[in-house]
Amino acid sequence: MSNSDQVRAALREIPSVDDILTHFQNEITSAPYSLYLKTIRFVLDDVRREIKNSHPIKDISDYTIRRVETALGKVSSQSLEQVINGTGIILHTGLGRSPLSAELVQDALKNVVPYANLELDLPSGKRGERTQHVESLINALCGSEAALVVNNNAAAVLLMLNALAEGKEVIISRGEQVEIGGSFRIPDVIKKSGCKMIEVGTTNKTHLQDYENEITPITGAILVAHTSNYKVMGFTESVKLSELSALAKKKKIPLILDLGSGAIADFQKLGLPHEPPVQSYLKSGANVVSFSGDKLLGGPQAGIICGKKTLIRKIHKNPLYRALRCDKFTYAILEATLRTYLTPTEVQKENLSITLFNRSQAELLKIGKKIVKKLPMKIVDKFGIEVKQTEVEAGSGSLPLEKFPSAAIVFKGEMKASELSRKFRSAPNPVLGYISGNRFHIDLKAIPATQEKQLLSSLISILQ
Repeated sequence: MSNSDQVRAALREIPSVDDILTHFQNEITSAPYSLYLKTIRFVLDDVRREIKNSHPIKDISDYTIRRVETALGKVSSQSLEQVINGTGIILHTGLGRSPLSAELVQDALKNVVPYANLELDLPSGKRGERTQHVESLINALCGSEAALVVNNNAAAVLLMLNALAEGKEVIISRGEQVEIGGSFRIPDVIKKSGCKMIEVGTTNKTHLQDYENEITPITGAILVAHTSNYKVMGFTESVKLSELSALAKKKKIPLILDLGSGAIADFQKLGLPHEPPVQSYLKSGANVVSFSGDKLLGGPQAGIICGKKTLIRKIHKNPLYRALRCDKFTYAILEATLRTYLTPTEVQKENLSITLFNRSQAELLKIGKKIVKKLPMKIVDKFGIEVKQTEVEAGSGSLPLEKFPSAAIVFKGEMKASELSRKFRSAPNPVLGYISGNRFHIDLKAIPATQEKQLLSSLISILQ
C-alpha cells in the first residue's frame, strides 16, 4: 500500500462528529451546544493534520476520543482552581507566586467594581493618571521622587532601557547577565529594548575602571542587575553602587538597577532574613530601580519602577508604557498590599506572604500533629503518616541562600510516592506536595490557617 493510500485509510478511521456526540452525550450539558461542536471539529481537524504529516497513531479512533475528552473538559469546567500548596515554597511561580489573602483581595476589589476612578481626578472632574493611586505610597515606602507600575518586572526593565537608552550602548557586568526564568535573559531584554549591550569585567570580578573604560559618547546607561536568584561566592569582587553612581553622575548617564525581587521594608525587623530594601539602593545613588510586585512584596503581579522624577516622567511618556500598564484590579490589590507596610504589626498580620514566612517550625510541627491526630488511625497506619522537620526555600529566585525551618506531613506506607502525588494532584481539591527520599511530603510552610480544615478533609477523602 502506497503512503497516500495509508493516509486515506487512516483518515477514514477518524470518528465522525455524530459518533463523538453520541459517545459524550451524558457529558455535553453545561456549555452551549455550538461550543461543543466547534471544539470537536477543531480536534478532528488537528488529528487530520497529524495523519497527513505522517505522525504515527496506533489506534486512531481511541486517540481521537481521548483528545476530544481532554478538549471538552477544558471547555466545560473552570480551568483556574484553588489548590493547597504543600510544596513549602511560599513564592511558588507555578502557583502564582505571592499568596493573597481572600480578605485583602475582597476588600480591595470592592473599590473597583463595577466602576472606579482609575483615570479620573474626582475633585476636578478631569482626566487623571492611574499611577496616582499608588505613587505616593511607593514614594513614602521607598524614598523615591516618583514611581510607575507596569505588568511585571521584565516589562519594567524593557521599558526603562527603551525610554532612557534606545539606540545607545548599555554597560553591564558579565557577572550580572542573569536569566530570570523561562529562558528569559537580561541580554535578550537589552537587545529587544533597542540598546546595544556592552559587557565589562568577568563573571566573578568587575572593577570600577572596567565600566569607565567603556563609557563613550554613545553610552546610554549603566545597568546593574541584582543577582537575587543566585549568588556567586568565593573569589569575587563587584563595584559598590555608590561608586557606580558617582561615575554615572560624572559622565551624565543614568544608573539603572534591576532589583528583581525587591523588599520595601526592613526584613530583619519583621523576623526575616536580611534583604537590603529598595530605599537603600536609591540612597546609594541608583537613579531608577525596578522590582516585582509578586515576590518579596507579597502583592499582585506587577513591575514597580521608582526613582528620580525627571527619569520617571521620561519613562512615562514612552509609548511602550501604555502597552505595559496595569488594569484596575492590579492597582486595587497593589494599593492594598502597599498599605499593609504602613505599620510593622499590620504587615505581619495582613500580608499573607510575610505571615507565612514568619511561622516558626515549632508552630508548624504543632499544626501537623494536630491534623494527623484527627485522621482515622487506619489511614495513619496504612500510609505510615508522621510529621517531620523540614527546610524549604522562598521560591521565585528570592533569598536564594536562605533555608526556612518548616514541618511536613510525610507518607511512607505501601503506596508509591509518585502514585500518592498523582492522587493528591487529581483530587477535587488539589493538593501539591513533593517527593524526597522516595516519600511523599505535604509541607505546611505555605499552607495558610484558612486551608488547614480543607487539607484535613482532603486527606480523609483521598486516603480512605
